[in-house]
Amino acid sequence: MKLHEIGEFGFIDRIAKMFQDLSSPGYLGIGDDCAVVPFNDKEDYVITTDLLIEDIHFLKDRITPMQLGHKSLAVNLSDIAAMGAKPVGSFLSIGIPAETEVEYLDSFMKGYRSLSQKYQVLLLGGDTTKSKKFLTINVGVIGKCSKGSARLRSMAQNDDIVCVTGFLGDSAGGLEVLLHRLPETKDNLQLIQYHHQPEPHINEGLWLAKQPEVRAMMDVSDGISSDLVHILKASGKSAVIDIDKIPVSDILRKVSSEHGWDLERLITSGGEDYVLLFTMKGNSFEEINAGYKAAFGRGLVKIGKIIEGESHIRWMQNNKEVAFAQHGFNHFNEAQFSRASGELKIVSRTLAKRSHERSE
Repeated sequence: MKLHEIGEFGFIDRIAKMFQDLSSPGYLGIGDDCAVVPFNDKEDYVITTDLLIEDIHFLKDRITPMQLGHKSLAVNLSDIAAMGAKPVGSFLSIGIPAETEVEYLDSFMKGYRSLSQKYQVLLLGGDTTKSKKFLTINVGVIGKCSKGSARLRSMAQNDDIVCVTGFLGDSAGGLEVLLHRLPETKDNLQLIQYHHQPEPHINEGLWLAKQPEVRAMMDVSDGISSDLVHILKASGKSAVIDIDKIPVSDILRKVSSEHGWDLERLITSGGEDYVLLFTMKGNSFEEINAGYKAAFGRGLVKIGKIIEGESHIRWMQNNKEVAFAQHGFNHFNEAQFSRASGELKIVSRTLAKRSHERSE
């Protein structure tokens, strides 16, 4: 059996089963945005790690080193936000080609430090090593939350409302601009900025976790068509999503129209927006939304609801159920070229060759 036959999540499932007997009370491992580790009688640690590889997750010649430093930390902080926790420290490990300019690395670290400073996240250590060809970045982040307060994917309940904290598809739009080397207009540059420097919703996650009506939560990294299914599988539920209610920025609508992009694909399967996707008690939206608006100056957006049934999404449009076969990113699937979860996803040999030509 080849890896592409089971895909990324099939491989993860095999690992989880292999280690399921090595569990301990109070610990939560594979299956959520972060691991949960008991700290003391009042707090839990939440821990996450993420790997970024040149030409797989980013195009080195299309992203500045400062942006890359920012993004390397941001994608991990977003996982902490999805648990409703506060980040406290990070670990950074880098595999570096020997010919890399020191000034490039200095700039990378400035981007990393700037975001660290914004959320007061200490750099606690890491590792450096030589890489033969590609820049490879691994970041781990530790956060804290009140004991038992972490928001898990398994918490969704029947009749919950499904919500998001911001626009979807902007990052995927930025990737389209990069891949097709479109002119650097004001709108195109703004989409690229969304893609290269996502803002983790740390404070939003902390606020939402304080609301008892808020249940399952995760960040949108692979697109809601994939990420929401993780919540559904963990909770044993189904969902109905109204495509027309998914929030789309004016810039993305405009640029998509200009270039004939498939807007529905971008907003459902595009990833790396790093907004929060969550469910809340069905009759609590107005009260929670009013409090959220007061705290952040913008509202939450409800896009659907949780229902009983198999763990899949029923898509609605114009008040009718529609056949909609979009899927977010899944590593290792044969012949899949997805813009959902990174700057460039290379899966099949043909597409790998094309993407490498673009990066040059």
